[in-house]
Amino acid sequence: MATAMPQARSANIARPLPGRRFDHVFFPCMALLILATVFVGFARTYYLAGLFQAPLPSPVIHLHGAAFSCWILLLVAQTSLVSARRLDIHRRLGIAGFLLACVMVVLGVWAGTDSLVRSRAAGAGARFFYIVALSDMLIFATLVALAFRERLNPPAHKRLILVATTALIVAAVARWPFALVLGNAFVSALFTYFFLILLASYDLWSMRKVHPATIWASVFLIGVQWIRVPIGRTAAWHAFAGWVQAMAR
Repeated sequence: MATAMPQARSANIARPLPGRRFDHVFFPCMALLILATVFVGFARTYYLAGLFQAPLPSPVIHLHGAAFSCWILLLVAQTSLVSARRLDIHRRLGIAGFLLACVMVVLGVWAGTDSLVRSRAAGAGARFFYIVALSDMLIFATLVALAFRERLNPPAHKRLILVATTALIVAAVARWPFALVLGNAFVSALFTYFFLILLASYDLWSMRKVHPATIWASVFLIGVQWIRVPIGRTAAWHAFAGWVQAMAR
């Protein structure tokens, strides 16, 4: 009995949690997975078509594609710098990244408006898609602003940036050369939630709980993406989009 007690006591000792020890592996891998997702989606029409020689419909779409590509590459670079413990360079690039994000929001709204204007017919499809473009920018801008505010809180900061980037990749997934997702915005959005599931699963494995930033950022992203569908079908939204279409022309 005397020898059994220490063994029982040691069996009840909780194993130490992995914590942040594997962040230097997980977040760079997530960035590379996002990079691969975007490349597969836009390879045929953009990256392998000669970038600025690609047959895109207007100059603003070229600027939009270049800026958003820079953001994905910056995400890979930033996560790699943290893994390499080059936080000095990471912080300096972070300021440039925040300015790039501001430019991306402007270009995203501009590109969405340009797409609406180029739609010759005042159809419901173009006007509905306009809310997708604007709401994506709303999600991205809000989460990046929160990430910038939490830049001295690395666990929250990196999760907010990752979820913000997830909001941008629906268009890439919708261009994957697979019948299930090709041109299907609904299914494509569901596929992007795989990144949120991976992040939440990593949190549970490393901390035995989901980080609050993961929860609230994911809820915000999914909530906006789903509430925009009924809003985009209302007469009020179509009237607003039609007004933008007429004024921009």
